[in-house]
Amino acid sequence: MVKALHALAKQLEGSLKTDELHKGIYATDASVYRKIPLGVVFPKSITDLKILIVFANKHKISLVPRTAGTSLAGQCVGDGLIVDVSKHFTEIIDYNKQQQQITVQPGVIRDDLNRYVQADDLFFGPNTSTANRCMIGGMVGNNSSGTTSIRYGVTRDKIIRLKTLLSDGSQVVFETITVDEFLQKSTLKTLEGNVYKEILTLFSESDVQQEIITQFPKPDIHRRNTGYAIDELLKFELFGGTENTINLAKVLCGSEGTLAFTTEITLQLDKLPPVHNVMIASHFYSIQQCMESVVVAMKHRLYNCELMDKIILDCTKTIRSQQENRDFLNGDPAAVLMLEVAGESLEDVHNQADLLIADLEKHHFGYAHPKVTGIKINGIHDLRKAGLGALGNLVGDKKAVACIEDTAVSLSDLPNFIADFSVMMKDYKQEAVYYAHAGAGEIHLRPILNLKAGDDVILFRKITTSVAKLVKKYKGSLSGEHGDGIVRAEFIPLMVGAKNYQLLKQFKELFDPNYIFNKGKIIDPYKMDENLRYKVDRKEPVVNTLLDFSENEGVLKLAEQCNGSGDCRKSVAAGGTMCPSYRATKNEKDTTRARANTLREVLTNNTAKNKFNSTALKEVFDLCVGCKACASECPSSVDVSVLKSEFLYQYQETNGYSFRNKMFAKVTDVNQKLAVFSGLINMFSNTVLAKKMLGISLERSLPSLQQETLEQWIENNQQKLVVEHPVKKIYFFKDEFTNFYDVQIGMDAIELLTSLQYQCVFVEHEQSGRSYLSKGFLKEAKNVANKNITTFGKLVCTEHPLVGVEPSAILSFRDEYLRLANNKEQATQLAKHTYTIEEFIANEIVLGNIKASNFTLEEKEVKIHVHCHQKALSTSKSTFDMLNVVSNYKVTVLNTGCCGMAGSFGYEQEHYKVSMQMGEDTLFPKVRNASGNTLIVASGTSCRHQIKDGTQRDSLHAVTVLRRALN
Repeated sequence: MVKALHALAKQLEGSLKTDELHKGIYATDASVYRKIPLGVVFPKSITDLKILIVFANKHKISLVPRTAGTSLAGQCVGDGLIVDVSKHFTEIIDYNKQQQQITVQPGVIRDDLNRYVQADDLFFGPNTSTANRCMIGGMVGNNSSGTTSIRYGVTRDKIIRLKTLLSDGSQVVFETITVDEFLQKSTLKTLEGNVYKEILTLFSESDVQQEIITQFPKPDIHRRNTGYAIDELLKFELFGGTENTINLAKVLCGSEGTLAFTTEITLQLDKLPPVHNVMIASHFYSIQQCMESVVVAMKHRLYNCELMDKIILDCTKTIRSQQENRDFLNGDPAAVLMLEVAGESLEDVHNQADLLIADLEKHHFGYAHPKVTGIKINGIHDLRKAGLGALGNLVGDKKAVACIEDTAVSLSDLPNFIADFSVMMKDYKQEAVYYAHAGAGEIHLRPILNLKAGDDVILFRKITTSVAKLVKKYKGSLSGEHGDGIVRAEFIPLMVGAKNYQLLKQFKELFDPNYIFNKGKIIDPYKMDENLRYKVDRKEPVVNTLLDFSENEGVLKLAEQCNGSGDCRKSVAAGGTMCPSYRATKNEKDTTRARANTLREVLTNNTAKNKFNSTALKEVFDLCVGCKACASECPSSVDVSVLKSEFLYQYQETNGYSFRNKMFAKVTDVNQKLAVFSGLINMFSNTVLAKKMLGISLERSLPSLQQETLEQWIENNQQKLVVEHPVKKIYFFKDEFTNFYDVQIGMDAIELLTSLQYQCVFVEHEQSGRSYLSKGFLKEAKNVANKNITTFGKLVCTEHPLVGVEPSAILSFRDEYLRLANNKEQATQLAKHTYTIEEFIANEIVLGNIKASNFTLEEKEVKIHVHCHQKALSTSKSTFDMLNVVSNYKVTVLNTGCCGMAGSFGYEQEHYKVSMQMGEDTLFPKVRNASGNTLIVASGTSCRHQIKDGTQRDSLHAVTVLRRALN
């Protein structure tokens, strides 16, 4: 097979990866499953796909189609070739505004599609929780739905046309055809013709039709993905129905890529929802009453009917950012039903809301019905997401497992179904969690299990089997919107009956007689309790680390917290920062997910004495810029930057530290020794020779050492810096970047604080250790961290905080120092009283100690780019509030991601192009678009240098802007 794969790679216009790294990161999706594939293909053309189909037939292997890989049921896991179309099949092919239709390739992201048509007041309705990174091909494969399905239907309802490749490589279009066209196609002497001919034979018998009607889910359940949607065929007049047209594309939708390979998708769009909306957040004392109320609520024209229970709500109590979003809560409800109405006027929507509330009260449903409007509605949706994130982010081996979370029943059956389910969960000693799509009869339910333990794996099957039987009792769908995949496909015979299952098997073999398309899904599936992500009852590997990962129960369990949801693959247009390297390369190996998966694979399976000694890890961490966006934007809070620091340390301890890494890591030590020769150093450092010696890009300009350090300036100006009757005394952190390079910024900060009557206190202290951390010199980082903790731990308190100028330096006290500290308690207390200068000034403005009257009345426009570490560990708002104190300054926080410089990363020759691409993603265009008179603010030293190199614009630290604005 190795030779065959090598020959295949030469035929492809795209690429084929068979290395252990790629096979490892594509062995999992967002499910609990893991299967090592033969390789991963990134096709570039239809010809490539045809070549793959020929290859699969010849070698009797499977092709596993994949887009974003966010499948919860294991659809994207297999031992054949993974065919990733997310990199090259990303074009919008045609858009017909008049017909409200759009044709796309399968790799187009759902939210990106909607941004494309938004200006015409159109959108694609199905809206999954993964909409900012999931792709249309995956949505077709799963027949996705989401929160909007009660108003706009599911993906199947929107399918107009599918252009596909069948298992013989023939290109076939499935679209709406008449009876005559169907009969004509059935005469073709091709695989397509045989499909139509055999469908005619199989489904024309009345007893076959009756068996489908009897055994399939109730027709009013629109979320139904169990097996193949052959019940759709019965609408056609040839098969006992009343419709004179048929579209097999609707049957292919939801088939999880097991029937054909889709290359183009034509969708029907809808008009955007009305602009005015109101949410009624109905409170209930019990889940049961909440379920009973859904039937009444759904008689009204709702656009959303979503549920969150007490467990979800309680998870948000300690999330600081969500406290404002909890304001609508009245008491301690067992459940809240989020009921949304919309209309063309505020009067209309409030009338709708009042009628809905009156109806609920008439039936004695709920004890409070607060109306929520405007951005507060988004706040409640954010609250639910945050609660789910906290629930899913369990530390340790027990996780909320996706297996029974996709059940859908008829609305009239929902109260009884949930009552039976609750009793069942008590029997299994499980505390049920209830959330999601109540209005669609689908409540997401997950047991908490440890799938590393054999007993819980047994329970995994038992619970799923019991729930499947319960769903069958109510003639519901076990797979509502997440698909069968591996986890539920075993139960298809139970759900549709043995005769219908044989029919499904015949249907599969019509399209794919050699089972080359996504083997092990729907028909002849893999076992639901085999091929799990973790080896059952394994002995946990011992992994010793220098950083303290005890709060995660070890470094391996931190990596295992990644559930594969793929938030790190969201597009640039989705906002946020994560993950800048993936955004630049569009390679899965450069995602946060891939890094966590690879670390898990290596630490679990590497038999070397140093488990971190892996070239796969070296490659996967190479483009990580340590932005820390994953620490805040990843729902599982997998901070890859600390994982990278630990890896670099461990790897270099075995393989040695390069000269360049030593120079970058120990730059402060070098500066201290050579600062007296700053002139000569500056002349030499920007020469071609110096850059080549250090492996620095010739296109970069290196920062200049200042002749006078900040420490020297402070020493020379001690008398000027004394404040009579200060408002507050603060300890000023003289970080190494400000001390040697950005001295003027340090001076601006001190002069600003002094002018505002704050006494800055300066003590001797160590550098921050940021350069040590970024290059994996953890012994050195630990040394300086503990010295700083000892120095400031005795001095800093609520009344006398520690304040710093460079975000990456001062925020180390709140982040890595907690993992490096010998005295964790002292480090924790110090972290509580450590602030960026923006945070400190913003807080003082709130306290009334700094006022607008301190500053100029001059008008200026100010645009802020916020440092990545600030966004992840602090807040953008503090910089905005700090500068907004100036009365006539028009201040805007730019929606930008990572600048791409990231310390030394952007200077390094091999990283220069990627670094600049990161800047081009969002930052550079927005800086270029700003008028020449606009002040560009960037608090990070790396950010300012990157802006200069990428746009030739100068940018200022916020303290410089505010110092210049002083009266």
